Amino acid sequence: MASLVGNHANVKIFVLYLMKNINYPLDFVSVNDIVMQTDYVMYLDFAEAFGEMLEQGLIEQSSENELGDPEYTVTERGRLVAEELKSDLLQELLDRALSSALRYLDFKRRGILTDCRIEREPDQNFRVIFSLLEKNHEIFRTELVVDSLNRAERMRDNFNTHPDDIYRSTCSLMAGNMNFLFDKGGES
Repeated sequence: MASLVGNHANVKIFVLYLMKNINYPLDFVSVNDIVMQTDYVMYLDFAEAFGEMLEQGLIEQSSENELGDPEYTVTERGRLVAEELKSDLLQELLDRALSSALRYLDFKRRGILTDCRIEREPDQNFRVIFSLLEKNHEIFRTELVVDSLNRAERMRDNFNTHPDDIYRSTCSLMAGNMNFLFDKGGES
């Protein structure tokens, strides 16, 4: 299955655009995470493109994080490529991806951790308990009862993958901002 952004060159443009607009060094795992947030790029396409961008001088190692892992930034050549060729991709797609990446990085930088448990109920339903912890302080908690383990596991996986989207969506809906359902860039 190919990446939704299209060909291999578009994968590079997509990654360069995100990294250029985030504008601070990121380790490989963080770049991978922000790219995977969107589901527009397949992992194998990303990994191959990342290696090629290093070889082509579009990105470079600029520092190391606190764990000693290399961190990367976009070179001047990479900035030019991202700017000149981004017209090959829909601007709306790029804007959505950047918005999602920035929200994800905000959660990661704040050190917010997800916690999700699944408990079997006496009536054979399943209770899914979701929470978010910031500095060991619970900032979000909700529970749902669902009719199958499969559904509970899918909810858990989605919560662990997109906690920022779920948190902001819940806050917006509870505040009465129903437009958030139709506007991925909405804020609480």
